Formats: sequence, structure tokens, C-alpha cells
Amino acid sequence: MKHDIFPIDHFESETTPFYYYDLHLLDKTLDTITECSAFPGFHVHYAVKANANPELLRRIAASGLGADTVSIGEIHAAITAGFPAPKIVFAGVGKTDDEITQALQAEIGCFNAESLPEIEAIEKIASELGKTAPVALRVNPEIDAHTHHYITTGLAENKFGIALSTLDSVIDRCLKSEWIEFKGFHFHIGSQIEDLEPYRILCRRINELQDKYPDLVIPTINVGGGLGIDYDDPDGHPIPDFKSYFEVFRDNLRLRPGQQLHFELGRSVVGQCGSLICRVVYVKEGVGKKFIILDGGMTALIRPALYQAHHKIENITSASPIMERYDVVGPICESSDTFGTEETLPLTSRGDLIALRSAGAYGETMASGYNCRPLPGSAYSR
Repeated sequence: MKHDIFPIDHFESETTPFYYYDLHLLDKTLDTITECSAFPGFHVHYAVKANANPELLRRIAASGLGADTVSIGEIHAAITAGFPAPKIVFAGVGKTDDEITQALQAEIGCFNAESLPEIEAIEKIASELGKTAPVALRVNPEIDAHTHHYITTGLAENKFGIALSTLDSVIDRCLKSEWIEFKGFHFHIGSQIEDLEPYRILCRRINELQDKYPDLVIPTINVGGGLGIDYDDPDGHPIPDFKSYFEVFRDNLRLRPGQQLHFELGRSVVGQCGSLICRVVYVKEGVGKKFIILDGGMTALIRPALYQAHHKIENITSASPIMERYDVVGPICESSDTFGTEETLPLTSRGDLIALRSAGAYGETMASGYNCRPLPGSAYSR
């Protein structure tokens, strides 16, 4: 077990639970993305919903990536971190009038619109402000990415996006409006996708869609994100296979001359650089089990309770050669507040530090104050 990646001596001054971010790994990941996406017309946006920690946002903005946002709060966070407004896209099925107004005033790069009523609201507000709204249409390509049903988003009947069967009328509505600038099509088929085949299928669907509209000017194609990470072996695969990912689109997508291709990566950018560090409060001897009870639970990291997700669990302070099996649980008054069952760990004692790995995405940003517990803090590599 690798303990040398954690500065244990510095952790004693931190109040647990807290998120520890390996900024060196984040920088390497960003460099890899930049290198592997260096194809004509390719532009990568970071999905702010994955992690809005200000220190991480600043580094990602400085690397040159754009921002994919789903609320006006995320837009403000992105601008504060240094993302240029023209490189910010705004998605989400429930944009309020106030959010649309502020986004137009900020002159963001594009709205990814997900329904006809939303387009009508954007048009009305744009006309009142005397501004032209840049709008791309989020299209459901009817692809099953074979991921968790909570994070599958590209099917025909879904709260997200516009069904292919209604696309003609929505395009026509945009083209007839003097207050809307049609920017292209946006797609997103799901999250934590480890098999690249769904992306090849997406490319074929986009090619077919473009062939259907030979005379339509489509400046931008946005293929979303969703690339997964290795939760089981974060040390063996700290950086996803971005090379193969981007090459899928280079090799299978027929872009038109001058057409721009946008990506919206989140988890794959920040997932492996973050770990949740908790302290063992008690080791409980049950009837047939042993329980490690941590001071951090589902309020600090909700993914296991919400998605039945599993993060690699490590005792980063025990040097015991004796291995035991434990259920690792949190302190919250919910039976779902469990991080792992039958986990094999070194002999664990009260006060030991436990790391839940690969927690940089959808960890800190989804933390809550349930049970009136304080939000987890954050610390960074030096």
C-alpha cells in the first residue's frame, strides 16, 4: 500500500474529515489533456460540477481549458477563477429567468438549451436585454452508455435534452428568431464511461445527423464528457487514457471544414487527484463483523450512498503486518452511510487515518450539512 503519496506529518494539523488534493497530479493530468487534444478545432471545457474548489478551478483555468457550467453560481465561480466568459458554456434543464439574464449580461460563450420552453425563455429575455443569445441544442442521441441509471443521460426519454423526433421543429424555431444565434449541437450520453465503444456510436450518430442537414450551418459540435476513471487502482492508473479518448473522435467523427469540436470533461480531470481523509473514531467488535467507524460519512462523500459507488479504502497510518476484514462506515444516522463491507485493511486502531481514494470528483462539491455536521475542509500537496 502506497503511503508515500500522503504527507502524513502535515495531516496532524488538519481537522478531519478533509479533502486532500495532489496538485502535482492535477497539473500532470491537465498537461496530458492539452497534449492529447491538440487536434484542429478541438476545445476542452472543464465540467465545474465535478469539483468547484477555488484552488483547483484557478489551476484548470490557467491551463487554458474552458468551463462547462450548470448554474449561475458555477458561472460566477468560473469567472472568479479566471475562465474567460466566451469560453463558458451553460447547460442544465432548469435555468431560471434570473440565471439566463445574468449569463447574457456576462456574455458567456453559449447556452446548451435542453427544451423548447427554455429556448422561448432565452429568446424573450434576450429581446428584453437587446442581446443575441448564442444557443446550442442538446440532442439525445438514443445511446445507452451502460453506466449507472442515475448517470445515464443520452436516452430518448430523459429529463435532459431534446428528442431526435422533435429536433426539426426546434431548429426551425431557433433559425427564425432574431434574438437567437444557432451555435450547433450538444450531446452527453452519461458519466463514468470506461468502454470507448459508446463514443464511437456517438460519432456515427452525429455523422448521420449532420448528413440529415447538409445545408444547415453548424458551427460547433459538443460531445460532452463522461470519460471514467479507475476507482479500483488509482495508483496504477492515475491519469485516464486521454490519448485513446480523443483519437476516437478524430478518427470517427466527420467534422465539416472549420467546424469546432467541444468536450466537457469533469471526473477524468479531477477525480484521481483528490482523497477524503478521515480519522477512526472507534473500532467496534460486532457479533460476526468488525466495524471501522469514521468521523466522516455520507455528508462528506455521498457517492457510495447515492450511487452504490466504491472508493478504494486505505489505512495510511497503520504499519501493522496483520490484515483484518472490516466494514467501514460513517457516523451519520443512516444505514446507507457505509463506504465498504468486508474491506481488507491493516490492523486498525482508534485514531488511525483512513483515505478514501479517487474522491476528487463529486466529493467535496456534493457535501452537505445533514445532521448539522460541518462541511469538510481541504488541504493541498506542497
